[in-house]
Amino acid sequence: MVFGLALAAPPGPMNAVIAEESVVRGWTAGARAGLGAMSADALFFVLAALGLVAFVEQFPTVQAVMVGAGGVLMLYFAYGAAQEMDTTFREAADPDEDSAGFTKAFVLALTNPYQILFWLTIGVGLLETGTVDVLAHTPYLGASLSNLLIVETGSPALILGFFGGIALWVTGFPAALVAAEQRVDSFAPAVAAVSAVVLGGFGVVFIWDAVQSLVFIWDAVRSLAL
Repeated sequence: MVFGLALAAPPGPMNAVIAEESVVRGWTAGARAGLGAMSADALFFVLAALGLVAFVEQFPTVQAVMVGAGGVLMLYFAYGAAQEMDTTFREAADPDEDSAGFTKAFVLALTNPYQILFWLTIGVGLLETGTVDVLAHTPYLGASLSNLLIVETGSPALILGFFGGIALWVTGFPAALVAAEQRVDSFAPAVAAVSAVVLGGFGVVFIWDAVQSLVFIWDAVRSLAL
């Protein structure tokens, strides 16, 4: 569970989507968005078990296109978050729009380079007998947390605990945000603004990364042709 929490909790594009949905439309929408992101992890897990994730690793062009698509989606969702800066979840939400959080998070998670990279490397290793340094793979802080928590891999208990930790975060995080919004009336616009900035920033970075990868691949192909 610590493994799942360590990967789900750090700030990033997925938590920005969950935060925006939570403070604008309430706990149900936030939890639904979180479950959308977790569903993508579950799909990646199945693909890893079938060997398809490792297959994708052999095609860097496909990876670059997926990263670029993720960047474009993040910019689009950042625009949507910016439009909701003057909204609170106490206001009546459109039920149809409320139900879109799951799809938004699911599609975004499928193109999130962090999740793709995890399942191309550590995620595949969860299925094999061995050990894994849990906190070393925490986004942004991994280097300073290495060797603090090492667990055995290849165990059903690890897989169940991993997804249990993610489930705990994607349901508890929206609850905490909703509770805070109820105490501070200006909390929702502030979270929407931060979500827009985070999504926009990650969107630009991912698009730039995709462009660099595609340029590198093109140069490599051209040099081989020459």
